[in-house]
Amino acid sequence: MSHADSASAPADSAPTPVPAATSAHPEAIRPEIRPETLAVHPPHVEITGSRPLGVPLHQGHVFAFDSADALAEAFTSPDAFMYSRHGNPTVRTLEDAVARLEGGAAGLSFASGMGAISGILHALLGSGGHVIAQTCLYGGTYAVLTDLATRWGVDVTYVSGTDPEEVREALRPETRLLYLETIANPTTRVSDLPALAAVAGEAGVPVVVDNTFASPLLCRPLHHGADIVVHSATKYLAGHADVLGGMAVFKDPELHRSVRRHTVEQGASTDPFAAWLTLRGMQTLSLRIARQCANAAELGARLAAHPAVAAVRHPALASHPDREIAERLLPDGGGGVISVDLAGGREAGRIFVEAVRVASLSVSLGDVKTLVMHPASTSHHQLDAEALAAAGIGPGTVRISVGIEHVEDLWTDLEQALEQALAKAG
Repeated sequence: MSHADSASAPADSAPTPVPAATSAHPEAIRPEIRPETLAVHPPHVEITGSRPLGVPLHQGHVFAFDSADALAEAFTSPDAFMYSRHGNPTVRTLEDAVARLEGGAAGLSFASGMGAISGILHALLGSGGHVIAQTCLYGGTYAVLTDLATRWGVDVTYVSGTDPEEVREALRPETRLLYLETIANPTTRVSDLPALAAVAGEAGVPVVVDNTFASPLLCRPLHHGADIVVHSATKYLAGHADVLGGMAVFKDPELHRSVRRHTVEQGASTDPFAAWLTLRGMQTLSLRIARQCANAAELGARLAAHPAVAAVRHPALASHPDREIAERLLPDGGGGVISVDLAGGREAGRIFVEAVRVASLSVSLGDVKTLVMHPASTSHHQLDAEALAAAGIGPGTVRISVGIEHVEDLWTDLEQALEQALAKAG
């Protein structure tokens, strides 16, 4: 609006006196400021004498400064808030909360679990580097490693995840990291973190552990020799199928700073509202995890006795191949995921996942609702037949992410779906 327009403005646009105390910057809002400007600059309410019980949501993505020098310094300070890609108070609260849960020095959040995994791998690896990874990995992780091998010449050696001598034999001078999952997706194999991390540590090789399936309530990999822990916060941390997010927690503050400098420029930053929702979900994490572990252990035992089932894998079962490791690393429960091999193969798997009614045919896991899916055709579709077999994923493998529903309702639903698979697929 020009000065001439201001002179001819209607009466209802007349300046409105503004009490200086209502603004965080009283010198910026003078008494003659007009309503059009006041609408753009609401007052900042200062809280005194109390504090919010819930975590405040700082949805704004830019922050103002009082001096040019302070803004310039913010570009190089990891503690400053000036643009949400670099840092946000609500996001920082999430990072600190998960770091505290994992017993780490610092946390770093991402827009998704794959954002966290990709960010860590790209930050730690370079052309010609070497990675040791367990054979059974989340399909997205396998895809990133395959892409790095194709484009950057990164070499990957796959190991079982239970034998430290395999890691020792795989080590090379150019080995840059050992990548493991606490509980493997989807087979629920349990990595011997202390034994494998000790071998990598002797060689000065960082250990990265995906702890999504266990959550910090069941296992803290940093206490077992890991250097970085990653999570799909979408899963157990948030827990309600309404958030997409990822987390990384670091044992060493300098490693955190180094990775943060790289990932900030990648732009896979967490939205403040997603961080706020994750923090809200985490308040019930212990209750959800306890119920999901109990439900999964009970359902696993019942599934193992059904004629439609060839094999069941859950860390709480005595029949699990890594039961001894699970007893050491997961004393408070084997998690909420069950891997089931159906006797009727791929067709039985299709019939089963389509027949459930209380459970839902859906991707993801860690939700309060029970979810089922067929990994070979979904989460691990990137793997060819040889890679699937090496990972322990068969054509009839079904992954069940157990929720917090009543266990008898879940069993009734799974049992009728198994009966249909048995009758139609044999």
